[in-house]
Amino acid sequence: MIQEVVRQLPPESTQQAVGYPSLFLLVALGSLVPVVPTGALVSSAAVVALHQASPFSLLIVFGVASAAAFLGDICLYWLGQRGVRSKNGSKWLRTISDRAAPERLAQAQRKLDEHGAVVLVLSRLVPAGRIPVMLACLLGRIPLRRFARGDVPACLAWAATYQLIGILGGSLFPEPWQGVVAAVGLTLLISGAPAVWRRVRARFSH
Repeated sequence: MIQEVVRQLPPESTQQAVGYPSLFLLVALGSLVPVVPTGALVSSAAVVALHQASPFSLLIVFGVASAAAFLGDICLYWLGQRGVRSKNGSKWLRTISDRAAPERLAQAQRKLDEHGAVVLVLSRLVPAGRIPVMLACLLGRIPLRRFARGDVPACLAWAATYQLIGILGGSLFPEPWQGVVAAVGLTLLISGAPAVWRRVRARFSH
């Protein structure tokens, strides 16, 4: 069934014309509204690019993903800054705050004080680590320009990591759809592992 669908896919040029803008929009949206599993999107796109004839497909996926992630981060931080400056806050700042547990926020603030912008890179690579660090930057009144300088290598490292997951998944299987399934499964496993570990640790600590 899946193989039949794959055979009916449009030509490679059409896939690229639709796929790259879609990847950009979905990653930017996922960075702005942290609901879309953007890591899985990048890994899946990398698998498809790996099986394409163009030698620049993987490079384009990397550039599109990192640029979209950066744009989403900057927009979210800018909206958060408006909330910090506003007397009554804003819905964007409340949304960020609701997604950051108090203990993780305190930890992010401490690490930000100790290591500076390096924490931004690590926060992008650790599942669910981006929002607490971003909120710590907002509460610490870090200027947008300084945040952007630290966020550039963070987005590049994030895109490279999830693209590597996709390349590994795509290299293990002869068919693109098999690599996509493997890459998405591995990405979701990596993303969900920290939350499962926290629940297990909390259950045994009581």
